[in-house]
Amino acid sequence: MAQFSYIATNAQNKTITGSLEATDKSAVISTLRKQDLHPISVKEILTSQGKFSLGDFFGSGKVKSDDLVMFTRQLSAMVSAGVPLLRALNSLEDHTESEALKKLLLVIIKDVQDGAPLADTLGKFPNTFSDVYVNMVRAGEAAGILDEILKRLAKQQEKNATIRKKVKSAMTYPMVLVGITVIAFFGLMLFVIPQIGKILTDLGGPDAQLPALTKAMLAISGFITGYWFIVFPCLIGGVVLLQRYVKTPAGKSQLHHFVLKVPGIKTIIIKIAVARFARTFSALMGAGVAVLEALDVTARAVGNVVYEKALTDAAEAVKNGATLSSIIEKNPLFPAIVAQMLAVGEETGQTDIVLVKVADFYEEEVDVAIDGISAIIEPVMIVVMGGMVGLIAASVMLPIAGLSQSIKG
Repeated sequence: MAQFSYIATNAQNKTITGSLEATDKSAVISTLRKQDLHPISVKEILTSQGKFSLGDFFGSGKVKSDDLVMFTRQLSAMVSAGVPLLRALNSLEDHTESEALKKLLLVIIKDVQDGAPLADTLGKFPNTFSDVYVNMVRAGEAAGILDEILKRLAKQQEKNATIRKKVKSAMTYPMVLVGITVIAFFGLMLFVIPQIGKILTDLGGPDAQLPALTKAMLAISGFITGYWFIVFPCLIGGVVLLQRYVKTPAGKSQLHHFVLKVPGIKTIIIKIAVARFARTFSALMGAGVAVLEALDVTARAVGNVVYEKALTDAAEAVKNGATLSSIIEKNPLFPAIVAQMLAVGEETGQTDIVLVKVADFYEEEVDVAIDGISAIIEPVMIVVMGGMVGLIAASVMLPIAGLSQSIKG
């Protein structure tokens, strides 16, 4: 529930202002019309009862994933021990070292004190608590197994955090090498090549015939040196615009389609997406969430729009009577083992247990794939850097060798 302020007129055209608690704006409008009022303006009040961005409101950033895992595990342990939910939340708020989580818990505690379900108040913080988290807590509250659901959530978060850290770790070294390569390139073009060009001109004279490679290097260097005030702003602007574009729906879609076509990277992306699908869908099914709702939430949690579309389409097919395993089997995005394990789960009624095994398998495969691509990237980057230095060396040595032959002749 959220708080809304409104301006309306009654049958006598008298302006009335006030506030209402409702699920959304349409509910407020409906309530006002039932009271024979004509709504003019309805606005959500962004207080502890409103849905807002945690970073915007508190100004202290997002809650770290490690802090969220610790909070989930501790809350699970306290609820399992029979500690009342409100007392457990107050205790966690008193002892947490995360300022962002402490401020967030103050809002949650107030809402729970006012009688709101825990899932509803968590849903007001989408930057911290994902759809998966909120839906699982809601299912746990409804079934009376909140402690067990929180254990599942903590384990799932730890697995997701581990994968994210491995991917970031694998990308750090190549990105550092790329940065060094770019800095070295511009350093050579701005400071080294112009000096070499001057030396060659002094040795061979202004009419000296230079190799094509040397001319190309001198031309590139001359352009960068002469128009650096245009080149660098354009490069920085291009990077910023590209970053903004890939955050748009169209840009994100193109990027996600592209990475699924890049050799090496494609394998890792597929394994990560399948592992997330299996673990998230398993957790939701184990929490008692309906299949269609679980598919909808899982689609948004996978992190790739191509897989999101595939799961959304699968949900439509399931709604029309098809089995999920038969739909997954026809989709090349999912390895054959996923459909086979799903079919076993559907037959035995243990889909959640079967998919956990799939998730464990593919998370191990992700580790192997990341280690493999990391081992390949290092020599490739060394070859690239060596090739760049070799080109520059060749552009210097070729004209010097030519000039020495001319002098001998």
